[in-house]
Amino acid sequence: MGLQLQPQHADYKAIRSTAAEAEKLGADVIFNWDHFYPLYGEPEGKHFECWTMLGAWAESTSRAEIGALVTCNSYRNPELLADMARTVDHISGGRLILGIGSGWFEKDYDEYGYEFGTAGGRLDDLAEALPRIEARLAKLNPAPTRKIPVLIGGGGEKKTLRLVARHADIWHSFGDAEVLERKLGILRQHCSDVGRDPAEIEISVGVNGDPEETGPKLRELGASLLTVGVGGPDYDLSELRSWIAWRNEVSE
Repeated sequence: MGLQLQPQHADYKAIRSTAAEAEKLGADVIFNWDHFYPLYGEPEGKHFECWTMLGAWAESTSRAEIGALVTCNSYRNPELLADMARTVDHISGGRLILGIGSGWFEKDYDEYGYEFGTAGGRLDDLAEALPRIEARLAKLNPAPTRKIPVLIGGGGEKKTLRLVARHADIWHSFGDAEVLERKLGILRQHCSDVGRDPAEIEISVGVNGDPEETGPKLRELGASLLTVGVGGPDYDLSELRSWIAWRNEVSE
C-alpha cells in the first residue's frame, strides 16, 4: 500500500509528521511528487522540492520505501539524477524507488527556465535518458545498495509503455480496472516485442474511494501496489487507513 504525500499547501513540519504517521499505519511506500508549484488549489501556494525532501525522508523514516511519483526527467541531467538516487538509496538503507516520467506541467518549465517542447519530444528525451541513468548507476562508487527499482509513470500506449517494457521494474498508472486491463494487454505486447517477461514488472495504480468496490478487481488484474494521494495543508489519512485495513483483511 502506498501514499503519495503531495508537498503542497503545507509547512514541512506537517509533511514530516504525516510521513511518520503513514509509516506507522503500515504504508509500504511513501511517495512525494516532482513539481515546483501546487497542482491544485492556490497556484502560488506553499510547495517544496522533491529530491531534497527525499533525502530528509531517508533519515526520518525507517521501514517504508520512499520515492517520487514521479521525477520529471526534464529537470535534471540523467547522470546527476542517477547519483542523487544512489545517494538517497544509501542514506535510506536501500529503500529508494526511482520513479520517473517525461514531465507535463508547463508552469514548472516556464517558471524554472526549462524548454517545454512537445509531449513526444519529452518522451524521446526520457528514452534517451534511461540508458544513461542505468549506465551511471553501474559506474558509481560506492555502488547502490541494491538494484534500485525503476518506476515509470504514465499510460501512453506507443512510447511510454514501450519504455516500461524495456526499462521499468514497476509501472504506475491511473484509471479504473477497465482501462488498466486494456493497457496491460498493450504492455504485454511491448514486452513480447522486446523479449521481456511481463511478470517481471510490478503493477502500481493510483486509487481512491471505497477499497471494497475497486480493490478486488485491481488485485485480480495483478496490481500489487495501490497508492492513495493526499494533499495539504491538513493531511487527512482516513482514506489510507481504509485501504490499509482492506489490504490487511484480504491478506489474512
